[in-house]
Amino acid sequence: MAAYILRRLMQAVIVMLAVGFIAFGMFNFVGDPVTNFIGQDATPEDHERMRAALGLDQPFYVQYARFAANAAQGEFGTSYRLGMKVSAVLAERLPATLELVFAAAAISILVGVPLGVYTGIHRYGLLSRAFLTFSLVGISLPTFLIGILLILVFSVILGWLPSFGRGQVVPVGWWSTGYLTQSGLRSLILPAITLGLFQTTLIMRLVRAEMLEVLRTDYIKFARARGLTERAINFGHALKNTMVPVITIMGLQIGGLIAFAIITETVFQWPGMGLLFLQAIQYADVPVMSCYLILVAMMFVLINLAVDLLYYAVDPRLRADRGAVRGRQV
Repeated sequence: MAAYILRRLMQAVIVMLAVGFIAFGMFNFVGDPVTNFIGQDATPEDHERMRAALGLDQPFYVQYARFAANAAQGEFGTSYRLGMKVSAVLAERLPATLELVFAAAAISILVGVPLGVYTGIHRYGLLSRAFLTFSLVGISLPTFLIGILLILVFSVILGWLPSFGRGQVVPVGWWSTGYLTQSGLRSLILPAITLGLFQTTLIMRLVRAEMLEVLRTDYIKFARARGLTERAINFGHALKNTMVPVITIMGLQIGGLIAFAIITETVFQWPGMGLLFLQAIQYADVPVMSCYLILVAMMFVLINLAVDLLYYAVDPRLRADRGAVRGRQV
C-alpha cells in the first residue's frame, strides 16, 4: 500500500508540473495586465517600467522557472489586480468555495443514494417514476438557469432566502465559516442546491442502474433462496456491491464541483475562488489564474487518490487480488 501511494504521489507531481506549465503558458496570452494597471493613455516608457517591475520583460522560460520555484514553496507571486500575495487572496476565498462544495456534495450523496436505492427496488412504483421524471430537470437544465429560478421563487416571490452573498461569517482560527451563523446557513441553501442538483440526479440514476443490475445476479437469487429478508438482501448485499462505481463517480463529481462552482458563485455573487477567477480573467491577472488552475488540479489528484484507497475498503476482491499477487511473487 505504501509503495502504491508513493507511486501515485510521484505521478501527481508530474501532473502538477504539466498543469502548471500549461496554465502559465496559456494565461500569458489572455491579455496585457500592464494596460489594466496604468491605462491606455500611458506612455511607452511607463509601459516598459511597469513590465520590468512585474518581471514581464524577461523570457518566458525565466518567468515560468521563477513561477514554478515559488509555487513549490507555496508562493504564487503577487496579484496584478489586487496588489496582494496570491496565496493570501486564495486563502481568503478558499473557505467560501470549500464550504459551498461540501454542502453541495452532502446534498448530492445524502439525497441521491437513497433515491437511487428506492427507485431501483421499487422500479415500477408511481413515486419512483415521479423521482425519475424530476431527475430529468436536474440533468437537462443548465446550472445558471436553475439558480435564477430558485432566486425568483424563494428570494423574489416568497422572500424566504437571500439571493446573493455569503451572509454573516465567524472566524475559526484562519478559517472563516458561515456554518455557525443563521445568516450564513440561510445564504448557503440556494447555492448549495443549485450546485448539487445535477450531481444528485446523476448519482441517483447511477445507483438505480447499478441496483437493477446487481439484483438480477445469481448470488442475489441464492440469497433469496436461503430465506434472507429483503432488507438484508437490498442493503447488506446489493447496495454494497454497487458502491465501487458510485464511489468513482462521487469522487470525480466532488472535483467537478470545485472546478465548476464558477457559474454558481457568479449567479449568487458567492465570494469564493470561482468568482475571483472570473475577475482575474477580466484583468489578465495571470498569477491568480495559474494558481487557481493548479489548486483545482491538485484537488482532483488528491480526490482520485482517496477514491482509489476507498476501493480497498469497499471491494474485498481488490484486497484478495493483491494478496494473490504477493503469493505468486513469494
